[in-house]
Amino acid sequence: MQGFIFNSSKSIICELGAIRRIGEICERLRIARPLIVTDPGIAAMGLHERLLSALATHQIPCAVFSSVVPDPPEATVLAALELALRERVDGVIGFGGGSSLDTAKLVALMARSSESLQQIYGVEQAKGERLPLILVPTTAGTGSEVTAVAIITTGETTKTGVVASQLYPDVALLDAELTVALPPSITAMTGVDAMVHAIEAYTSLHRKNLYSNMLAREALRLMAKHIETATLDGGNLEARQAMLLGACLAGQAFANAPVAAVHALAYPLGGRYHLPHGLTNSLVLPHMLRFNASHAGALYAELAAVILPAEILLSGTAERCTQLITYFEQLIATLGLPCTLAAVNVPQADLPTLAGDAILQQRLLINNPRPVTQDDALAIYRAAY
Repeated sequence: MQGFIFNSSKSIICELGAIRRIGEICERLRIARPLIVTDPGIAAMGLHERLLSALATHQIPCAVFSSVVPDPPEATVLAALELALRERVDGVIGFGGGSSLDTAKLVALMARSSESLQQIYGVEQAKGERLPLILVPTTAGTGSEVTAVAIITTGETTKTGVVASQLYPDVALLDAELTVALPPSITAMTGVDAMVHAIEAYTSLHRKNLYSNMLAREALRLMAKHIETATLDGGNLEARQAMLLGACLAGQAFANAPVAAVHALAYPLGGRYHLPHGLTNSLVLPHMLRFNASHAGALYAELAAVILPAEILLSGTAERCTQLITYFEQLIATLGLPCTLAAVNVPQADLPTLAGDAILQQRLLINNPRPVTQDDALAIYRAAY
């Protein structure tokens, strides 16, 4: 057996109504005055009121930063950090989607370590410790609650990552009651995003291991079974909780066996046109699966056996690989997501520029089972158009 190292969050709580535990969790972590990091949409819906109420029950005062925007820029992180320092908080609670969780991670680190963003960009550049950190996802998608990664927008079209073991939280809390207000489109996008995490972890060239494989397979099994129900019947708590757990398992998998070319080609679409990350992944996914089939066909066939009912599963590796690709093409259409770049108003003339942007994502491309050139990236964008 090939040796490996596996890292994840210290504790995961997965149960309906778990948000009511937040006071006792803060007490256990010795958090007396937390900063809640969330976004304006959640604040407008009052979704964080459950969190505030649970803290109030334990007489724990808090500060709230509710200005996180999608694909948060450096200015958002610095504004949240300024509030944390001014309020002298002693812990951070990220509450929301991946952008809120990523912002919370960085604030928890910088508020304690006094390091700047410029000092910690890259892989394991952070040296200091962080404040106690609790992450509560309200979407079933990014897996940020169990990864050591935070992605920040650093220019008009570019994103930069902080990868540091300090970013794993003390507690990841999964409560599907917090996700029932998600619109079908966001449920679908984030769900496909999580499925991409599992697929790319399972086929990653680097650090793929027995444990990440197990997590990726179970994540895909759960999400394939429940994603349509969660999208089309958002009040179904069983499906919602299964999607949260599936996204978490996929997050654990790709935190240890990193994602690859689907994400590399998705990032420029998000950076240039501000499209949701889950949507950009879904637009690229079928075409990247088809591109990778020559090198990862056997692994794709194994995943087809996890996702598809036994009675329709074909016997050959190539046939199962084709079935997997067809499954995702049909799933994306069934969920009502756009299926082409043209449908989301990406100018065809921009495709060469996008290919140039994608090839710069070498941190991700080196994990892909098949090498990707700039010409390959352009051909994939054209196929997706």
